[in-house]
Amino acid sequence: MTKYKLEYIWLDGKTPIPQLRGKTLLKAFEHPPTLADLPNWGFDGSSTMQAEGKSSDCILKPVALYPDTSRSNAFIVLNEVMHPDGTPHSTNMRATIENDPDLWIGFEQEYFLYQGGRPLGFPENGHPTTPQGPYYCGVGYKYMGSLGRKIVEEHLEACLAAGINHEGINAEVAKGQWEFQIFAKGSAKAADDVWTTRYLMMRLCEKYEVDVELHCKPIRGDWNGSGMHTNFSTKYIREVGGKPYFESLMKAFSGNVAAHIAVYGPDNNLRLTGHHETQAIDKFSYGLSDRGASIRMPINFIKDGYKGYLEDRRPNSEADPYQIVSQILKTINSVPKP
Repeated sequence: MTKYKLEYIWLDGKTPIPQLRGKTLLKAFEHPPTLADLPNWGFDGSSTMQAEGKSSDCILKPVALYPDTSRSNAFIVLNEVMHPDGTPHSTNMRATIENDPDLWIGFEQEYFLYQGGRPLGFPENGHPTTPQGPYYCGVGYKYMGSLGRKIVEEHLEACLAAGINHEGINAEVAKGQWEFQIFAKGSAKAADDVWTTRYLMMRLCEKYEVDVELHCKPIRGDWNGSGMHTNFSTKYIREVGGKPYFESLMKAFSGNVAAHIAVYGPDNNLRLTGHHETQAIDKFSYGLSDRGASIRMPINFIKDGYKGYLEDRRPNSEADPYQIVSQILKTINSVPKP
């Protein structure tokens, strides 16, 4: 039998956005384990803001399994947090997502890489002499440096080896800012993969003494913030659509602005200003190919009969993808189909 390293990761009780935690279980199997082979495991919830010391046990329930090529005979195990009686913990936002196997979700995760308290490539004092712009999808040491690309490429390989459906990477508008894209089918799969991908990035950056900065506006002034644009479609939006249904859907989104903004990440007022390719936080709009709208319709959406997918541009880079998916589905499911 082979002893496997199983890195159990989960989300703690930090608010408004949870943080990742992880610990390793060593367990022997005759064959590489599947998700069904993995046991539940406990942890001290009083140290993760999920329980009191007098009754501190919380349960980790495995929900996704990923190969971990950074270690021999190893897997990453993503977990939901449960109470000892088997019910979902109040911090378990994954459990709030309605089941829709035909939901398609794509996340565009923007982030900064920080070292020494500032973005990679920023001088010790002040800002780069070249303003934002040429860094977007940039090439060459002058704009990109070397360490950022090294980390991003290494991270991409780790995600692919883990079986995550990575859709792409690119440098973003500000120096030291990057993006990766994750796509998956099903209610929770894409959000599972985003959290695991964040974990892989954070763990990788430990080696380079670099931090991953997910705050949506770490640099004030004329620099883009970081978002997590969320592309979504249900089977009905993809295959039926139609203008009347779309307009009803947008009316529902417009009527639930506060509920969406509440789970679209903290400090979003600093990012959703109506500038830097955003709509103002207190307004709702939609438009064809409009990156300044709350909801963007892709260029062929209307031509295709109001069918396809839609992009909600309001979620920010620090938001919990479980809460994003949960709220988007709630709003969609409130709209009757013609």
